[in-house]
Amino acid sequence: MNNWFTVKVKYTKQLEDGRLKRVTEPYLVDSVSFTDAEARMYEEIGQSVTGEFLITGISKTEYADIFYYDDSDDWYKCKLTYVSIDGDEGKEKKITSNFLVTASNVKEAYERIQESLSDMTVTFEIPSIMLTPIVEVLPYNPDMDVEIGRRPLEEGEELVKTTSAPRPAYSEEDEDEDFEEDDYDSSNENEVEVEEDEENDVSFEDETN
Repeated sequence: MNNWFTVKVKYTKQLEDGRLKRVTEPYLVDSVSFTDAEARMYEEIGQSVTGEFLITGISKTEYADIFYYDDSDDWYKCKLTYVSIDGDEGKEKKITSNFLVTASNVKEAYERIQESLSDMTVTFEIPSIMLTPIVEVLPYNPDMDVEIGRRPLEEGEELVKTTSAPRPAYSEEDEDEDFEEDDYDSSNENEVEVEEDEENDVSFEDETN
């Protein structure tokens, strides 16, 4: 079972026009604990970011599954609901699960979730689809998911001491993250309600416009 953590990283980013901007961006990491998620980000970000960076927060995030398509880098959060029958009491219970999928737009995200979950034995609905600010999803990697300093030094490798940074805030709650104003374009977080009419034709509406 995957353990997903949302890790917020603050660093100076070079924009397409050459300007430098201080941003805070979320990454989704599959790790065994908060500590390993933090260590994993230091390993990953340290290889791609020039200059100082700071991990400002780590929170446990629940996703039932994640579906990656290599033709898009935009991650959509899809809320899925279905009815389950209690085996002992025979009562109906509404289950809600969240999924992530890469897509170019809301319609494609809906179609890809339908395709990816086509083997489900229960009838489900997708009441909402949201474009997330997630920059990258990092699956579990046993070679990277280790605490800083736990990996033994290889031959010829020197131990590099780094300045200790403030510890990030850890949170067990799975809730929508609040990001700083300079984190990302707020237009990228439009929640779209997906409704079916009487003829089962799916329509997509952007309620923010």
